Amino acid sequence: MTTTNTDQQASAMLSNLKELETNDPDVYAALLGEESRERNGIELIPSENYTFPEVLSVLGSVFTNKYSEGYPGRRYYGGQTYTDQIENLARDRAKTVFGCDHANVQPLSGSAMNQAVYLGLLTPGDTIMAMDLSHGGHLTHGAPVSHMGSLFNFVRYVTNPVDGSIDFDQVRADALRTKPKMMLCGYTSYPRDIDYAAFKAIADEVGAITMTDASHFGGLVAGRAMANPFDFGFDIVTTTTHKSLRGPRGGMVLCRKRFAKAIDKSVFPGLQGGPHMNAVAGIAVTLLKAQTQEFQDYAQQVLVNSKTLATSLMAGGVSLVTGGTDNHMMVLDTVASFGLDGRVAEEVLDRVQITTNKQIIPDDPNPPLRPSGIRVGTPAATTRGMKTQDMAQLASWIIQCLSAPEDEAVIGSVRQEVETFCQRFPVPGL
Repeated sequence: MTTTNTDQQASAMLSNLKELETNDPDVYAALLGEESRERNGIELIPSENYTFPEVLSVLGSVFTNKYSEGYPGRRYYGGQTYTDQIENLARDRAKTVFGCDHANVQPLSGSAMNQAVYLGLLTPGDTIMAMDLSHGGHLTHGAPVSHMGSLFNFVRYVTNPVDGSIDFDQVRADALRTKPKMMLCGYTSYPRDIDYAAFKAIADEVGAITMTDASHFGGLVAGRAMANPFDFGFDIVTTTTHKSLRGPRGGMVLCRKRFAKAIDKSVFPGLQGGPHMNAVAGIAVTLLKAQTQEFQDYAQQVLVNSKTLATSLMAGGVSLVTGGTDNHMMVLDTVASFGLDGRVAEEVLDRVQITTNKQIIPDDPNPPLRPSGIRVGTPAATTRGMKTQDMAQLASWIIQCLSAPEDEAVIGSVRQEVETFCQRFPVPGL
């Protein structure tokens, strides 16, 4: 029988694992422990997901070995035949999926991609309008503790905590007063959709560049479940490649043609050196997957599951920031709902293998490490095949545990139920 390349690869992977077990049993044990945690628990952190099995295969491939400073056809090292191929594939597929003129797939993370945009298109001290951190914005959207918050003058808009609405009359007044060079929308903890047309109209009035950080919902845009900012005339869209897109850890800057040279120069050599070519290969694989009907169906299911989970939680008396969700996530006000701060709520749910993250709420009076809420989302659960009927069960477990955080009988019972439940939903690649 002839041995195929696939057989050889599988054999090599098994051999590598055995080498790890023999030579570093501590790391090997941690690896097995994480696999068990992912199999037997429910991942509800909205920024986490299970990547495609094909992505796992290239992340551990020989592309890890190769330095590729520069861009396809203009590298600073030899031996770039295949790295050029995969980066060109990733860039072309990104342009197809997101309908943009240019794509840079080299940023090592979401923070790096946003910094590359600011530093490439603006001058330190310029004004950027973005969402306030406690109302759902990201650290790189101008939080005072971030380097970007020190380098640029951020004017922060806020939301109405009751329904998540944005007062665009106030945004316009602030924009006319401060004359931002860039208007940024996007979020890390905001359960509502974005009115791109309203932002674009204000930006055009003041002559600002328009940018969307779609890191959380990039996969939902790719899957045509949420609106594409480019359809509203936006200039720049950034997105991480994991989260709802299900790719490797990394970032992309997508833009109109007139910004392409400045963006590429800002990423390299401006901000970073050699890209991680194993991740670029994973991005290429992911973007081919994103063009399938299966991925579009997945993206729609993420939203359906999210709305069902939100409705089920509210029906059980849970207070949600903005009173619901339009996207893949929701924020529970655990202080108002259960008298528990977010850190305690996160720890209680960890004990039953339901993973969430503590989260500040708008104008939170509590400190970031003991905030007033937790953030949950449905991308990872949907990846495992969970549907709307399963969301009501998840809500029930969350409410049971947070209503009785010190009741060991409840905690033990729910933990066992969660483990049994998870056996019905395999984790891709494990």
